[in-house]
Amino acid sequence: MPNAIETVDVNVPVTVAYNQWTKFEEFPKFLSFVESVTQVTDTLTEWKVKVGGVEREFEARITEQHPDERVAWNSTGGQVDHAGVVTFHKLAANETRVTVQLDWEATGLLEKAGAALGIDDHAIKKDLRNFKEFIEAKGTSDGGWRGDVKA
Repeated sequence: MPNAIETVDVNVPVTVAYNQWTKFEEFPKFLSFVESVTQVTDTLTEWKVKVGGVEREFEARITEQHPDERVAWNSTGGQVDHAGVVTFHKLAANETRVTVQLDWEATGLLEKAGAALGIDDHAIKKDLRNFKEFIEAKGTSDGGWRGDVKA
Protein backbone atom coordinates (compact mmCIF):
# COMPACT_ATOMS: atom_id res chain seq x y z
CA MET A 1 0.00 0.00 0.00
CA PRO A 2 1.65 3.29 -1.07
CA ASN A 3 1.93 6.08 1.46
CA ALA A 4 3.14 9.64 1.60
CA ILE A 5 4.04 12.12 4.33
CA GLU A 6 4.31 15.79 3.42
CA THR A 7 4.63 18.95 5.51
CA VAL A 8 4.09 22.66 4.91
CA ASP A 9 4.50 25.65 7.23
CA VAL A 10 1.74 28.25 6.90
CA ASN A 11 1.82 31.82 8.19
CA VAL A 12 -1.48 31.77 10.08
CA PRO A 13 -2.41 30.81 13.66
CA VAL A 14 -3.02 27.11 14.30
CA THR A 15 -6.76 27.72 14.85
CA VAL A 16 -7.10 29.36 11.42
CA ALA A 17 -5.27 26.49 9.66
CA TYR A 18 -7.26 23.84 11.53
CA ASN A 19 -10.64 25.54 11.01
CA GLN A 20 -10.01 25.89 7.27
CA TRP A 21 -8.97 22.26 6.96
CA THR A 22 -12.21 21.10 8.62
CA LYS A 23 -14.28 22.95 5.99
CA PHE A 24 -14.21 19.89 3.74
CA GLU A 25 -16.59 21.41 1.19
CA GLU A 26 -13.87 23.95 0.33
CA PHE A 27 -11.24 21.29 -0.50
CA PRO A 28 -11.74 21.72 -4.28
CA LYS A 29 -10.38 25.27 -3.90
CA PHE A 30 -6.90 23.95 -3.07
CA LEU A 31 -6.81 20.16 -3.60
CA SER A 32 -6.37 19.57 -7.33
CA PHE A 33 -7.79 16.04 -7.45
CA VAL A 34 -10.96 16.80 -5.44
CA GLU A 35 -14.10 17.54 -7.45
CA SER A 36 -16.42 17.82 -4.43
CA VAL A 37 -16.84 16.88 -0.77
CA THR A 38 -20.19 16.72 1.00
CA GLN A 39 -20.34 16.65 4.79
CA VAL A 40 -23.12 14.14 5.55
CA THR A 41 -22.74 14.00 9.34
CA ASP A 42 -20.14 15.24 11.84
CA THR A 43 -18.02 12.17 11.02
CA LEU A 44 -19.07 11.11 7.49
CA THR A 45 -18.10 12.75 4.19
CA GLU A 46 -18.84 11.84 0.57
CA TRP A 47 -16.08 12.52 -1.96
CA LYS A 48 -15.80 12.82 -5.73
CA VAL A 49 -12.21 12.84 -6.98
CA LYS A 50 -10.47 12.69 -10.33
CA VAL A 51 -7.09 10.95 -10.42
CA GLY A 52 -5.28 10.40 -13.70
CA GLY A 53 -8.43 11.36 -15.60
CA VAL A 54 -10.46 8.69 -13.78
CA GLU A 55 -13.39 9.82 -11.62
CA ARG A 56 -14.00 7.97 -8.36
CA GLU A 57 -16.51 8.31 -5.52
CA PHE A 58 -16.17 7.15 -1.95
CA GLU A 59 -17.20 7.83 1.63
CA ALA A 60 -14.74 8.66 4.38
CA ARG A 61 -15.33 8.42 8.10
CA ILE A 62 -13.52 10.70 10.53
CA THR A 63 -12.04 8.31 13.08
CA GLU A 64 -10.35 10.87 15.33
CA GLN A 65 -10.52 14.64 15.56
CA HIS A 66 -9.12 17.04 18.15
CA PRO A 67 -9.40 20.81 17.57
CA ASP A 68 -6.13 22.50 16.59
CA GLU A 69 -4.31 19.14 16.72
CA ARG A 70 -5.42 16.43 14.28
CA VAL A 71 -8.01 14.94 11.96
CA ALA A 72 -7.81 11.24 11.01
CA TRP A 73 -10.04 9.35 8.58
CA ASN A 74 -10.45 6.24 6.49
CA SER A 75 -12.55 5.38 3.50
CA THR A 76 -15.62 3.27 4.24
CA GLY A 77 -17.09 2.55 0.86
CA GLY A 78 -16.83 3.31 -2.79
CA GLN A 79 -14.02 3.10 -5.32
CA VAL A 80 -11.07 4.34 -3.25
CA ASP A 81 -9.34 2.53 -0.38
CA HIS A 82 -7.33 4.94 1.75
CA ALA A 83 -6.68 6.37 5.20
CA GLY A 84 -4.95 9.48 6.44
CA VAL A 85 -4.22 11.94 9.18
CA VAL A 86 -3.42 15.64 9.17
CA THR A 87 -1.75 17.21 12.18
CA PHE A 88 -1.36 20.85 13.17
CA HIS A 89 1.61 22.10 15.20
CA LYS A 90 1.85 25.66 16.53
CA LEU A 91 5.32 26.97 15.70
CA ALA A 92 4.63 30.59 16.69
CA ALA A 93 1.60 32.82 17.23
CA ASN A 94 1.11 33.18 13.45
CA GLU A 95 2.90 30.09 12.13
CA THR A 96 1.63 26.52 11.93
CA ARG A 97 3.15 23.30 10.61
CA VAL A 98 0.62 21.14 8.75
CA THR A 99 1.61 17.51 8.16
CA VAL A 100 -0.40 15.12 6.00
CA GLN A 101 0.07 11.35 5.97
CA LEU A 102 -1.88 9.32 3.41
CA ASP A 103 -2.02 5.57 2.85
CA TRP A 104 -3.91 4.24 -0.17
CA GLU A 105 -4.40 1.22 -2.37
CA ALA A 106 -3.45 1.96 -5.96
CA THR A 107 -5.92 0.33 -8.37
CA GLY A 108 -5.62 0.13 -12.11
CA LEU A 109 -2.51 0.32 -14.24
CA LEU A 110 -2.35 4.13 -14.38
CA GLU A 111 -2.61 4.58 -10.60
CA LYS A 112 -0.04 1.84 -9.92
CA ALA A 113 2.39 3.43 -12.38
CA GLY A 114 1.83 6.85 -10.80
CA ALA A 115 2.51 5.46 -7.34
CA ALA A 116 5.68 3.71 -8.54
CA LEU A 117 6.97 6.95 -10.09
CA GLY A 118 6.19 9.06 -7.01
CA ILE A 119 3.61 11.17 -8.82
CA ASP A 120 1.28 10.87 -5.82
CA ASP A 121 3.90 12.36 -3.48
CA HIS A 122 4.41 15.26 -5.89
CA ALA A 123 0.65 15.90 -6.08
CA ILE A 124 0.29 15.93 -2.27
CA LYS A 125 3.22 18.34 -1.92
CA LYS A 126 1.72 20.59 -4.62
CA ASP A 127 -1.70 20.57 -2.95
CA LEU A 128 -0.17 21.47 0.43
CA ARG A 129 1.50 24.45 -1.28
CA ASN A 130 -1.94 25.30 -2.71
CA PHE A 131 -3.37 25.16 0.84
CA LYS A 132 -0.58 27.46 2.07
CA GLU A 133 -1.29 30.01 -0.68
CA PHE A 134 -5.05 29.74 -0.14
CA ILE A 135 -5.06 30.18 3.65
CA GLU A 136 -2.34 32.84 3.72
CA ALA A 137 -4.16 34.93 1.09
CA LYS A 138 -7.43 34.50 2.99
CA GLY A 139 -5.85 35.11 6.41
CA THR A 140 -8.89 33.81 8.28
CA SER A 141 -11.25 30.87 8.16
CA ASP A 142 -15.01 31.09 7.95
CA GLY A 143 -15.87 28.77 10.80
CA GLY A 144 -14.87 25.12 10.74
CA TRP A 145 -15.99 22.24 12.91
CA ARG A 146 -14.51 22.30 16.42
CA GLY A 147 -16.02 19.04 17.68
CA ASP A 148 -13.95 16.26 19.23
CA VAL A 149 -14.02 12.68 17.93
CA LYS A 150 -12.27 10.13 20.13
CA ALA A 151 -10.37 7.28 18.49
